Amino acid sequence: MVRRLDSLALSAVTIILWSALTIEWVLHQQPCPLCLLQRVAFAMAGVGLMLNLRFGVRAEHYGVVVLSALAGLGAAVRQILLHIMPAAPGFGSPLFGLHLYTWSALAFFALLIYCGIALMLGLKRRSFSRRELSLSEKCIALLFSVAVLINLLGALIECGLGPCTSGSFGYHWL
Repeated sequence: MVRRLDSLALSAVTIILWSALTIEWVLHQQPCPLCLLQRVAFAMAGVGLMLNLRFGVRAEHYGVVVLSALAGLGAAVRQILLHIMPAAPGFGSPLFGLHLYTWSALAFFALLIYCGIALMLGLKRRSFSRRELSLSEKCIALLFSVAVLINLLGALIECGLGPCTSGSFGYHWL
C-alpha cells in the first residue's frame, strides 16, 4: 500500500517538475532564484521517494523527503511574503487564481502530511532488501530523472556556474 502511495507521490513530483519546465520553455516565464530553490527541493523529495521504491520503506528516506519539503516550503513562503502586499502583482502568471509559488507551498505541505501518514502506516512492515521496480515505477523514475536533468541544465544555462542573482533575468549562456 505505502509503495503504491510512494509511486503516486513521485508521479506528482514528476508532474510538478515537468510543468515547471513547460512554463519556463514553452510559456517563456523564466524562473527566479527562489523558484529554482523550490525545484531543487522537489527534486530532492523525489530522490527520497525513489529510495523508498528501490530499497524499501525506511524512515531515513522519508527524512530526506521531509527535510526537502521543509526547505522548499521555506523558499515558497519567503516568495509569498515578498509578494503579499495587495498592490504587488506577484511573480509570474497565476494558475487558478494562485501564483505558482503558492501552489508550490501547498504541494510541499501535502508532502509533509503524506510523509507523516506513510511513516505511521509503512514502518510496521519494513523490508531492507533491494526491490525490483515494476514497469510503471521504472517509467516514473525515468521521467523524474529526465525532468531533474533538464531542470539542472536549465539552471546552468540561466545562471552559469555562479550564483543566480535576483536582479538578473536572462539566460547567462544564451
